[in-house]
Amino acid sequence: MELVTSEVGLKMESGTRRNPTLICAPLMADTVDQMLSLMQKAKLSGADLVEIRLDWLKSFNPRTDITNLIKHCPLPTLFTYRPIWEGGQYAGDEKSRLDALRLAMELGADHIDVELKAIDEFNDSVHGYRPAKCKVIVSSHNYHNTPSSEDLGNLVARIQASGADIIKIATTALDITDVSRVFQITVHSQVPIIAMVMGERGLMSRVLCPKFGGYLTFGTLDSGKVSAPGQPTIEDLLNLYSFRQLGPDTKIYGVIGKPVSHSKSPKLYNEAFKSVGFNGVYIHLLVDDVGKFFETYSSTDFAGFSCTIPHKEDALKCCDEVDPVAKSIGAVNCLVRRPTDGKLFGCNTDHIGAITAIEDGLRGSRHFSESPLAGKLFVVIGAGGAGKALAYGAKEKGARVVIANRTYERAREIADTVGGQALSLSDLDTFHPENGMILANTTSIGMQPKVNETPISKEALKHYALVFDAVYTPKITRLLGEALETGAKIVTGIEMFIGQAYEQYERFTGLPAPKELFRKIAA
Repeated sequence: MELVTSEVGLKMESGTRRNPTLICAPLMADTVDQMLSLMQKAKLSGADLVEIRLDWLKSFNPRTDITNLIKHCPLPTLFTYRPIWEGGQYAGDEKSRLDALRLAMELGADHIDVELKAIDEFNDSVHGYRPAKCKVIVSSHNYHNTPSSEDLGNLVARIQASGADIIKIATTALDITDVSRVFQITVHSQVPIIAMVMGERGLMSRVLCPKFGGYLTFGTLDSGKVSAPGQPTIEDLLNLYSFRQLGPDTKIYGVIGKPVSHSKSPKLYNEAFKSVGFNGVYIHLLVDDVGKFFETYSSTDFAGFSCTIPHKEDALKCCDEVDPVAKSIGAVNCLVRRPTDGKLFGCNTDHIGAITAIEDGLRGSRHFSESPLAGKLFVVIGAGGAGKALAYGAKEKGARVVIANRTYERAREIADTVGGQALSLSDLDTFHPENGMILANTTSIGMQPKVNETPISKEALKHYALVFDAVYTPKITRLLGEALETGAKIVTGIEMFIGQAYEQYERFTGLPAPKELFRKIAA
């Protein structure tokens, strides 16, 4: 996706607003009093305007209630009265609905939202009268997919021709690459436009709309209380993503994975970017097909990526250039796009963070002239990208490596590559040729929400001197909790997460990693 944006330097002006894109808080409540209370909350949270969802009210007296809502609202208003046929709650007759919207316009609303399917009837009912103060948003919602670029273009043209002051389109992301078509529409729109892609795969459309010139985005007052799938909170927009500071020249970074919403990387990198005024934003990227993702987002604006389960091996194949260590491992966890020619460079920082943390855990306060891993039996659970990385790192330090995996053939493959032994995961409980072994889980077993899962029995853990778990949500997994109970030392996934992040941050920014800040955030 080639989107041309101006280069205006790398520093973000801290505290100043760099874009005109508004944050709108949707208000959904049973009563007008509850709506009035939510308005105050929206004002305090930093919203620019509120969307008053009339279709949520359990009882509604149009003239009295609309007058009351407008009179007491501390922010500009947007009135929406969404019918069931467009994803709303209203099931009454169409004339009453459109009359209420016309009334809101006449009584001083700043915006009203009328669906494209209803705009002709609405226009006929107002006989050309529109107060200058009120902007009419004409909207279209697609809860099934995101149409082709051509169909989206035609849709926008129809909305524009209907006399819309502001265009609104909301589509559904079946794949994260769907968002690129909506970005293109936003960038080229001649009329103010609200363009959202719903669902977790569409998050990018909601966060990055200031970069591409969107009129507004929707942010919720509370997590989970959304008016459409995938809406972030206002707090996250303002504090996690620094929404006010995003501009056409802001570089995009993110963590690619599936699942990915658990990742703490956006908090880590965005805080670090903010601390030095680096003009970048880092987001969760739920990716199904990594090749398609890089093919679609090929612009240098998409500047760097962390890569997690299950894409580390496939991502390597997408790189134009790969670090020799990553090539040996057969997986990358960090990709950087060269600003000069847009080529993708891939490297692997997984083993650095994990192996260093495991060595430190073994050392304690004792001094070793060589790595404390030398000569140790090092059992790796998992044969994905992280498993390969740890097996490679342990082998480099002189450990004897064993790979345990659900499918033995896959374990055998990696064991042959690094020069180690292969084991089926089902045999791990009975595998204890010696005591004082090291165990490293690189799978997602035990990760939220499946926190009761563990890859090995507690009984078998007594043969291990140290247990490491790459999972860091929760910080102490069942595996680590049981390892502690058997007397083993433990190393949490947070250590690996922080360690690999240092080098990635430096590759993304060209600046030294703020190590103390990273530790503080990840703690």
